[in-house]
Amino acid sequence: MINNRLILNVYEDKESKKNLATQLLYGDKFKIIKKYKNTLKIKTFYDNYIGFINRKKFPITQQQTHKISVLKATLYSKPNMKSRLNKQISFCSFIKVKKHKNKFYNFDNYWIRCKDVVPIKNKNKIFNNIKIFKNIKYKWGGNSYKGIDCSALVQIFFKFNNLYCPRDTKDQVKFFQKNNIKNKYKKNNLIYWKGHVAICLNSNNLIHAYGPRKKVVTMSIKDTILEIKKKSNLKVISIKNINDN
Repeated sequence: MINNRLILNVYEDKESKKNLATQLLYGDKFKIIKKYKNTLKIKTFYDNYIGFINRKKFPITQQQTHKISVLKATLYSKPNMKSRLNKQISFCSFIKVKKHKNKFYNFDNYWIRCKDVVPIKNKNKIFNNIKIFKNIKYKWGGNSYKGIDCSALVQIFFKFNNLYCPRDTKDQVKFFQKNNIKNKYKKNNLIYWKGHVAICLNSNNLIHAYGPRKKVVTMSIKDTILEIKKKSNLKVISIKNINDN
């Protein structure tokens, strides 16, 4: 199946809507494991994440052709600027382009500006554009412009570049085990604490979706380590070297 909602919440529990686990973006594929009265138990295609979504009708999987390359792209009802809708589609959503007209692409019932998308196979350096998320609010389980958490901020850029990365920090630490290094902070390295991760912008600064500050922020590496130690009594447990060739 394929998600045709702009953002679809995936919950930890079958009945409760309080515990958000993650979110499916437009075009994300999933498998239905079990059907309940009001919910569906699913497994995501990209990372095999298991959770529960509201029971609705979803289309059969289709082959997408393009992905959203900006933080959020405005949608239109027609291929012109005057038909702007009060809807946006988030970074790393996937679409199947059907038509091309007036510098707009058509997919499903929407039109989108050509400049806001790139072909699926397009790749950049993994964290090349990560600052587009700066000041986006922190949201546990979120992975869009409406809110994102620390591990999703890492995962979504791997996903955008057609690479695999687990959803949660504990699984990311294990997955990147072979790239583990000690006491070396440089561009694109990942710094892990128990339950938290940040991305190095260079040898002095990092970016992360930081709960205590309620948003995605850039900070000095030294100050972040001291602040997390002071507030949560947590030390750095791992630094991962990400090959960004």
